[in-house]
Amino acid sequence: MNFAGQHKQVEAAEALASEASSGETVDVETARPKSRMGGRYAWLGTIASVAIFGGSLFVLWKLVQSVTWAEMHAAFTAASAEQLGLAFAFVGLSYLFLTCYDALALRQLRLKVPYRTTALASFTSYAVSFTLGFPLLTAGTIRYWIYSSKGLSAAKIAALTVIAGFTFWLGMGVVLGLSLIVEAGQLAALTFTSIALNQGIGFGALLAVVAYLLWVSLKRRSVRVRSWRLELPGASVSLSQMVVGIGDVCAAAATLWVLLPAGTSIGFTTFLAIYVLAAMLGIASNAPGGIGVFEATVLLALSSLPRDQVLGSLLLFRVCYYLVPFVIALAMLTVYEIAKRARDAKASRDIQA
Repeated sequence: MNFAGQHKQVEAAEALASEASSGETVDVETARPKSRMGGRYAWLGTIASVAIFGGSLFVLWKLVQSVTWAEMHAAFTAASAEQLGLAFAFVGLSYLFLTCYDALALRQLRLKVPYRTTALASFTSYAVSFTLGFPLLTAGTIRYWIYSSKGLSAAKIAALTVIAGFTFWLGMGVVLGLSLIVEAGQLAALTFTSIALNQGIGFGALLAVVAYLLWVSLKRRSVRVRSWRLELPGASVSLSQMVVGIGDVCAAAATLWVLLPAGTSIGFTTFLAIYVLAAMLGIASNAPGGIGVFEATVLLALSSLPRDQVLGSLLLFRVCYYLVPFVIALAMLTVYEIAKRARDAKASRDIQA
């Protein structure tokens, strides 16, 4: 279900306002003229996304022109059993952290849902949306499908999704800031930037995170879109979100890092900054899983390594982190639906009896 287009269901989120009796509200859409102006310039974001995606595909095509299918196949199959084992271990850890996104959001919304339901909804929604893209539609539909059976309204599920998004960006901001500061020199050599620029961006990212944490710790805050009001997590939950987000990003980056060609001399903290930058550009492109954009960014940053081997590592990363969880998620959703129908049929028979 696309929550962005379900205005009647989102209006039900007014019930959340009763839980935020005090505190400052940030009105995202306070006046109709601003709304019209936002709609007038909304196409700029679409153009920027298309430009990033198109430009990255062109760069990726130019980079792989010199790579033969034989070289790519050899690089793809060169991963050792130890590398694959570590990669899947980090994939499992990353998705475990992803289930905590929903758990923290449910805690903030004061909703009690069994962890097995939270884990199922979180894992399957992320695994499917990472592969297919369009998260509002794909992840939103799966979350609604599972959580609605536990009594959650569409508005509360939408609120859960928003809070989970805060967790992701808090983690990304901290990881990007620290890695840019700690490895400013190494990254400057890899990306042809200056140490001062890298450190400036790093400090800026950390400052934004610290400012947000201070802002929500001083008093209860909330955001409002039309009649929808959502209380933001306080300092304690926000710190938990930050830790979970950091764990998720580091585990996902480690999945690709352990798959890089043997003998790679790039340290993990240096690679972490490259991974976060590639992931953020992929998100900005709106391409499913950042495909094309992510690969082009990593290939450019790791241009000192054999291109065919890095490309093989990227393809294997796609299989481990996206394809395998996607297949598992589909299987889990199938089993869930069969079990749900069986329970409903049994309940119907019991009522008739």
